[in-house]
Amino acid sequence: MKSPLLLLLAAAGLVHAADDKPLLAIPGQVIFESKLDGTPGSPWKFAKGKWELVDGVMRGAELEADKHGAVARLPNQLKDFIMEYEFKLEGARTTSLSINAVKDHMARILVTPKSVTLQRDDNDHEGPDKAVVFARFPADIQPGVWHKVRLEMVGDLMLGRVDELTAWGASDLFATPKAAPGFTVAGESADFRNLVIREASLNPEWDSVKAGLPKPGEKVAPAAAPAKGKGKAKKKAP
Repeated sequence: MKSPLLLLLAAAGLVHAADDKPLLAIPGQVIFESKLDGTPGSPWKFAKGKWELVDGVMRGAELEADKHGAVARLPNQLKDFIMEYEFKLEGARTTSLSINAVKDHMARILVTPKSVTLQRDDNDHEGPDKAVVFARFPADIQPGVWHKVRLEMVGDLMLGRVDELTAWGASDLFATPKAAPGFTVAGESADFRNLVIREASLNPEWDSVKAGLPKPGEKVAPAAAPAKGKGKAKKKAP
C-alpha cells in the first residue's frame, strides 16, 4: 500500500501534467529566456515609462510627462511562437502583453484589476480598422499577487491564458510577420519575471482542445467604465 505522502506526490504530478498539456501549440526551441532579475537593458527597447529593477524583478511604471503608457519591447521578429511570463500589479490600472505587426499593432492580452481581455488590435488607428475582442473575462487580479500569462500564436490563430482564463481567436493579420513582443503598463507600476519565448507548431489535437474553449466573441463581458474624472480622448494603444 502506498503511503499518503506518495499518493499526494503522485496527485501533484498528475495536476502538473494536466497543466502542461498542449493547447493551440506544441513548444519547440527556446528563442529568448530571462528571469528578468537584472537591471533592465539591452536587448530591451524602452519607448516610454520608467523601467527598473525592484526587489529582484523588472518593474514598469507610467510617467505622467509621457502622456502614454510605459512600453518595453524586444526587437525579435517572430513566426509561430509561445510566450510565457508572470506579472503582478503594484498600482497599475492596466498591463498588457502586446505583439506588433510589421506596421502598427497586431494583438494583445490586456489585464486590469477586474478583467482579462484577449483581442486582435486596431491595425491602422486612423483608418477603418477596429480592434476585435475575442473574449473579456471578469477577474479579480489582486495587487501584490503573481499571475501567469501565456500567449500562443500559430498561423492565423492566437490563444491567450491568464491563470486559468483561456480564450482564442483568428485573423488573417496573425498570419503576417509578428514583431516586437513586449509589456505595457498604464498607471503606477507592474512587475514582471520568468519570461520565455519558444518556437511553436500547431498542436494536432487543436480541434479537440478548441471544442472545450469558448468560441470567439462568446465570453465578452462589458468593458469597465472609466473612473470618474479620468476620462480621456481615445489614443493609440501602447
